[in-house]
Order: sequence, then C-alpha cells, then structure tokens
Amino acid sequence: MGLQDWAGHVAVVTGGASGLGAATAKALADAGLKVALFDLNEAAGKTAAKALGGLICKVDVSDPASVADGLAKTKADLGAPRVLVNCAGIGLAGKTTSRGEPHEFAMFDKTIRINLIGSFNCASQAATMMVGEDPMAPDGARGVIINTASVAAFDGQIGQVAYSASKGGVVGMTLPMARDLADKGVRVCSIAPGLFLTPMLEGLPEDVQASLGAQVPFPSRLGNPAEYAKLVCHILDNPMLNGEVIRLDGAIRMAPR
Repeated sequence: MGLQDWAGHVAVVTGGASGLGAATAKALADAGLKVALFDLNEAAGKTAAKALGGLICKVDVSDPASVADGLAKTKADLGAPRVLVNCAGIGLAGKTTSRGEPHEFAMFDKTIRINLIGSFNCASQAATMMVGEDPMAPDGARGVIINTASVAAFDGQIGQVAYSASKGGVVGMTLPMARDLADKGVRVCSIAPGLFLTPMLEGLPEDVQASLGAQVPFPSRLGNPAEYAKLVCHILDNPMLNGEVIRLDGAIRMAPR
C-alpha cells in the first residue's frame, strides 16, 4: 500500500493538539486521512481538529478506560482506526539521587505511565480494533502503529533517568509488538527523534535554541515537526518498514549533559 491508498481511512494521533502530534495530524489530513486527535488539552485540540476537519477526544493515555472511550468515539464518528501515531508524552527531569534525596517516585511513575504505558494502552486497544476489520490490501494489511521513542533511549543525559527508561521501553516493545501483529497484517515501527522544535524547546530563549541546534552535526539546527510527520507518512507509504526503530536526529549523539 502506498500513501495514496490510505486516503479515506482513519488515523488516531495522540498528543495531536501540539508539537509532533499536531504536525503529524496535519500531514495525515493533507494525505486524505480522517484524523482523530487524542489530547488532554481539549481547547487546543478543538482548534486543531476544526482546522483539519477532524475529531478531538479528551483522552488520558495512561488510563485504559479513557483510551477505550476515545477509540469508541472515533469508531462511531469516523470509523475504525487503521493508523495510530503515539505522540503524547512528557519530559520531566530528575537525578537518581540528588542532595541526599532519592529520585521522586511520583515523577518516575508519571513519566513511565504516560510515555510507555500510555503508548502501550493506545497501541494494544487500537490493534484490537484493526485486526477486527477486513484487510485493506491483497497482502492482508490491516493497519500501522507508530510509536514515538527518543534518542534519549540510547543517549540518556544526566537527569533523564525516568525519561530515558520510558523511551527505552518504547524501543524495547517495538519488535515484539510487530511480531505479535505480523500474522494479523498490522505493522509497528517507532521513531526516535533528536532535538526538535516542540513546545518544550520553543519556550527557551532563542540563543539557547540556537546553541542546541548547533550540536546537531547536519543539518545544524533543531528539527521541524513537519520532518517528523514526513517520516510518519513514509512509514505508511513503505510496506517493508516493520519492527524498526528509526532515529531522526541529524546524526546527533547526546553528550552526558
């Protein structure tokens, strides 16, 4: 199936109201897909969904019941999802131990619940819907799941123990999830972005943004969320991409700090 064959089908994008998720939702809508945005920021989600002619569902990805409600609404309003892109995530910082205190458990727990368990909740439930649908192509294709990891899964920096663990988990579940779903015609890939101009970095001073961008070998700048979205579209377009984690980072390897 090429990208053009996905037109008219339904995609769910978590974290779709901003950053990588918003850029992905736009790219998929531009390719002719019907898009549902899952986001806790309902106000921003409504604005984004309206611009795309899509749907907004207020969803907490760490809560299985909330995910189930969002997917049920998506199926009722747009149809069963054939594409899931997990972009919802947080990046809290804390050292393993600091100033005589251990890492705050609640912070570690929240990071794992949103970034890793949230991705799994959405993937598992969306996959269940996908495999219940008829194949879309003669090869038996039924859908694609794309998770968002991070270069921090491989090059975790000081203070990123929780974030790196959560993204390392996303990397670790990519291949077994792809193998689980292979005989059902659902492909699974993960994208591991480097330094991208997302809301978290947009809040930094311009000189700090420039300094971060200069650390990227080439192109020496921060990534544009639209470039992440292009890779999402390429994964849909290329049927042989399955079970793979793709670094999208301009060849950066993160220093300890």
